[in-house]
Amino acid sequence: MSNGGGSYNAQNDSRAGSTGEPDIGTEPTGGFFSADYKKHDDLKQMLDSNKDNLKLEAMKRIVGMVAKGKDASDLFAAVVKNVVSKNIEVKKLVYVYLVRYAEEQQDLALLSIATFQRALKDPNQLIRASALRVLSSIRVPVIVPIMMLALKDSVVDMSPYVRKTAAHAIPKLYSLDPEQKDQLIQVIEKLLADKTTLVVGSAVMAFEELCPDRIDLIHKNYRKLCNLLVDVEEWGQVVIINMLTRYARTQFLDPNQQDAVADDDKNFYGDEDEKDSEEEEDDDEKEKTPPKKPYMMDPDHRLLLRNTKPLLQSRNAAVVMAVAQLYHHIAPKSEVGLVAKALVRLLRSHREIQHVVLSNVATLTTIRKGMFEPYLKSFFVRPSDPIHVRTLKLEILTNLATETSISTILREFQTYVTSSDKDFVAATIQAIGRCASSISEVTETCLNGLVGLLSNRNEYVVAESVVVIKKLLQMQPDSHSEIIQHMAKLADSITVPMARASILWMVGEYSDRVPKIAPDLLRKMAKNFINEEDIVKLQILNLAAKLCITNPKQTKLLCQYVLNLAKYDQNYDIRDRARFIRQLVSPAGEKGALGKHAKKIFLASKPAPVLDSSFKDRDQWQLGSLSHMINQRASGYSPLPDYPETAPDPTVRNVEVPMPWAEKTHKKKAGKPKKEAFYSDEEEESESESDSEESSSSSSESGSESESDDDSKSESGSDKEKKSDEEPESSSSSSSESESSSESESESESESEPDTKPQKKTPPPKTKSSAKPKKEAKQEVSLLDLDVIDMSSTSAPVPAPASALDVLSPSLASDLQGLSINDKKDTAISVTTPMFVSTTSHELLHRMTGEGLAANYRFTRGTCIYSTSMVPVEVTFTNHTDSPVCNIRIGDKKLQAGMTLQEFPEIPSLPGGGSMSVSIGIDFKDTIQPANFQICTQDRKYNVSIKPPVGELFQAVTMSEADFTAQQSKLTGMNENSGKVSIPSQHNNSKTITARMSELANVAPVSSSQDGLYRFAGKTVSGGTLLLVTVKVGEDNSANITVNCELMAICSMLVKEVKQKLSQA
Repeated sequence: MSNGGGSYNAQNDSRAGSTGEPDIGTEPTGGFFSADYKKHDDLKQMLDSNKDNLKLEAMKRIVGMVAKGKDASDLFAAVVKNVVSKNIEVKKLVYVYLVRYAEEQQDLALLSIATFQRALKDPNQLIRASALRVLSSIRVPVIVPIMMLALKDSVVDMSPYVRKTAAHAIPKLYSLDPEQKDQLIQVIEKLLADKTTLVVGSAVMAFEELCPDRIDLIHKNYRKLCNLLVDVEEWGQVVIINMLTRYARTQFLDPNQQDAVADDDKNFYGDEDEKDSEEEEDDDEKEKTPPKKPYMMDPDHRLLLRNTKPLLQSRNAAVVMAVAQLYHHIAPKSEVGLVAKALVRLLRSHREIQHVVLSNVATLTTIRKGMFEPYLKSFFVRPSDPIHVRTLKLEILTNLATETSISTILREFQTYVTSSDKDFVAATIQAIGRCASSISEVTETCLNGLVGLLSNRNEYVVAESVVVIKKLLQMQPDSHSEIIQHMAKLADSITVPMARASILWMVGEYSDRVPKIAPDLLRKMAKNFINEEDIVKLQILNLAAKLCITNPKQTKLLCQYVLNLAKYDQNYDIRDRARFIRQLVSPAGEKGALGKHAKKIFLASKPAPVLDSSFKDRDQWQLGSLSHMINQRASGYSPLPDYPETAPDPTVRNVEVPMPWAEKTHKKKAGKPKKEAFYSDEEEESESESDSEESSSSSSESGSESESDDDSKSESGSDKEKKSDEEPESSSSSSSESESSSESESESESESEPDTKPQKKTPPPKTKSSAKPKKEAKQEVSLLDLDVIDMSSTSAPVPAPASALDVLSPSLASDLQGLSINDKKDTAISVTTPMFVSTTSHELLHRMTGEGLAANYRFTRGTCIYSTSMVPVEVTFTNHTDSPVCNIRIGDKKLQAGMTLQEFPEIPSLPGGGSMSVSIGIDFKDTIQPANFQICTQDRKYNVSIKPPVGELFQAVTMSEADFTAQQSKLTGMNENSGKVSIPSQHNNSKTITARMSELANVAPVSSSQDGLYRFAGKTVSGGTLLLVTVKVGEDNSANITVNCELMAICSMLVKEVKQKLSQA
């Protein structure tokens, strides 16, 4: 038989050879144990031939093997010889193979290193890049100097593709020899200066790998990176956005700091604040620090936000997620809502992407609930969603639940409860419980719905409902004794241990409400004690102890019986619990020290459980990071840095990299920096013009700050020489002019400055003060100042000498202004402009209640156009439907006695998708009673209400310190209310205290000659009643708050709110 078998195999082999086909091993033996030499021999013969088409075919087959995961390392020697091939296609494929196996076959690769070096000078950019890639893949420390030379040559290569490959080689070289870090940082600095979109992404990646803390390398390239961001490939966009997020957190101030003011009010209130600051400086020379300025966004900060906004439309989910986390971490709160629509769009992607996006959205909804309320239905569960996506959607829906949307959400939850997925049903019931605990209006409804689920056929639904009902009943147990009775009756039918334990706990905790049922339930549980789960046994012990304390006549023997059973239980926790309870409830001798307090121990009042979102604490991680996904620190994670308290120098981003040959000319000639400033100004102007389409405030920011950022050096040089030549008469006061009026005239300077530098340009009409002769400048300044006087005269009396000052030169007016105004204001109490105006709007009419028509309102703190005794309120109507809404007006008014409301003119038609703001006036009669009225359309009426915060009932007034003291002495006794609060040490400063008081109430600071003493004054809008607030801060960060006002109710409410505001961390 063996001979026959051998001849047969020999015949088979001869037949296979005669056909000329390669020898393929038979399965299963041949595939695992046959070396398959002949196939590789054919490839080696093809690689050794002189015909390029055979070599190309062999390389294609080899690269195909590598792509399929097959081992082709034994062909390395035959492949590496063809690295000198003149055929470009063959050479490309050879380099692809070498990159894969150079690290494994280091010795053979080193033999061809001279060939790789020659290839670095090849005319074809792909060959040069491939050679560099192979060199960096050879992990041998000996060739580090060769790699460094090749890297330095490739960085200055003409081809951006080669420079990109050089950037990718930097981390490889650094991991091979960390001592080369200093030289590699110099290489990265050159790559960061590259202006090609193909290179910058890889350069930033190398920067993040090697030296992410070297922010000084980014300063010079920041604006270039922002402007090139849209054109970079998607992978590079993600890397750059993440890097710029960290950069912005270290170089810009927090846009959401509490002393921020609305962008719309910056220019309007800027001059008034600066005038007040000049008066305070004249009154008290000790206060050398400048007055509190409103927050002004750095134009470079705005540049980053503006250039990343278009990327929200990217087809790549990672790019959209990167932009979303950037806006979340560095954008103003009013602008973060832009990312909501883009994130909702990603929910149509694959389920893996959905999971990541929903995890981040769940975190956002715990912090910024209003962002996603318009997209509520996008988070409804679909039948095709996997369980992890369903759970996340339930989490988001629960976070988004409000009084207006809870009815829609609960209807949706009703359908989820009928699902066949047990885990999903349990998660839905838990979500219902969270909604009930967070929204008190629907607690009863949810509780009744959960009680209805107790009759469900599905045991898991019943069990989960019991657990949730137990948590809800802890909030208000007095009114639900019938529910406790009903659940006690379910103890016989429910078998889920957690549900049984919850029932026993409730009966024991509230045994006084079910005195007849509790002993009987204990009797039933004692019968089956040994067959119960451990968690149920523990609750039986607790129930026995509580009943023995409250009803010893009926349950003492039962309690002893249960304790005896538990004494011999297999679980040591149950044995220990029984031993502990026996000593407390029924000691052998006299009661010990603990036995006297058994009732307090077992029946102490217990706080209701807090049903918080599981994503509540995830905002400590950077959004979109792996640490955020797994909710714990991942390897390599570094937290985002905190915002700086003071703004770093913004001029570092204006400096261009000086070339070695241009250093001397840069020092000697003034034309060079002028030219650079000219181009940077043009960029800033174009940015501000494009940004003006988004908001008028943004354009004013970029205009005012571009001058201070980009032209600070040139202004101190050429512009001062111009002013000294044009105005020789006022040379003595030029320095004071530049200091005192630089802030108040920053807007006009920012517009005129860029145009005065290039003399060939025709100055636009705005450049009046710097481009025209002195006389014209005087006339125009007086006209501008007269306009300001006319505007301010409506709210405050203007002293007579002010008009005389206004016709003087700006420098002389700024010198004399403090003297004349202070003399007048020392003896007068006058209304002034508010220091802070909130942009936060409150919901007046929800879009779902209004059937597509939504209305929001905010308090503008200005002077009402209808009456000086009314509080001005701005109402914004938005039509979320496609069809117009007609005849929008105010209908019936249900106001408190004495209150009046001035309605707005009827809006004939509000087109679909349109928005319109109107102004109304309400005289609240110095109370916080709500104003109830109706908003009517052509065929609908909606009841709405506006309730004012106590701080919005005032107008800010200015007065001298002497007037403040005199008025305060008149308002004592019943008209004075005081309190004490501890201020966090980091917020115990004049800037923060003044900002928080101005944000809380419409009051103005009054100058004080004492350190740690802050005074604020205002008067009620309706009755003109004076309000005085004093905050005296001690050395231990404790502050005494005193409020003086004839309205005692307002006094007490304001003291509470001031204490709460100042104690915030």
